[in-house]
Amino acid sequence: MYTGPVEGQSIPPAGFDDRPALPLWLLLPTAALMLLTLYLVFDWVSTEATMGIVQRIFYFHVPAAAVSFLACFVGGVSSILYLVTRQEKYDDLSLAANESIVVFESVNIVMGSLWARPVWGIWWTWDARLTSSFVLLFLYAAYLMVRRAAPVESRAGVCAVVCILGMLDVPLIYMSNRLFRTQHPSPVLGGGENSGLAPDMLKTFLVALVTMVLVWWCVVRVRRRVARLDRAVEDLTRRANELVDAGSIRL
Repeated sequence: MYTGPVEGQSIPPAGFDDRPALPLWLLLPTAALMLLTLYLVFDWVSTEATMGIVQRIFYFHVPAAAVSFLACFVGGVSSILYLVTRQEKYDDLSLAANESIVVFESVNIVMGSLWARPVWGIWWTWDARLTSSFVLLFLYAAYLMVRRAAPVESRAGVCAVVCILGMLDVPLIYMSNRLFRTQHPSPVLGGGENSGLAPDMLKTFLVALVTMVLVWWCVVRVRRRVARLDRAVEDLTRRANELVDAGSIRL
């Protein structure tokens, strides 16, 4: 009895993960929460008395910043695990998390500028909070450039050092408007006696935060899959070049 591959069918290589990068158990709740967040932000939640409708940017600005911080720690810890174990899965996760920082930190800064213009009268000021946030974005943009420029054999180790530095910037950003006098307002949550949100605003914020985390995890899962495929292509290219150099294959 013939037990070999059937003509016209492709047999995935051993160890190849052909499961969807975005399973339905993740994709459907994320989509539902995105719709719920839009409804809560633009229709259900009350309008802030002092700043008016522009305050609704808060529900995108702060979750984007929080997700950037989360991505910094995921990328930094993954880099440390790669340096310790040399397992490529940690480097792939680190790359995916660190690339997402550029996206979500850009959203954070853009949303903050749009909010600042009508409230402060300026788009930007170089105070401690904004400057440290810009440094974070700059660090991870540099990470991406270093990753492309470094040799394949050493790029993971070199980039691990960069993202560990980025991880150290997160506490500075978080504490900046507590330690320094800044244009940025004092913390809304956990900022003392006069801080806090109205109940409907707090509910909307928590839903928006969970939604942003799920959107971020979807982005990371897809980018991690692309990183694995890129690594497989690099490995096949290297093997093909070795065969060509050895004379086993003639081009």
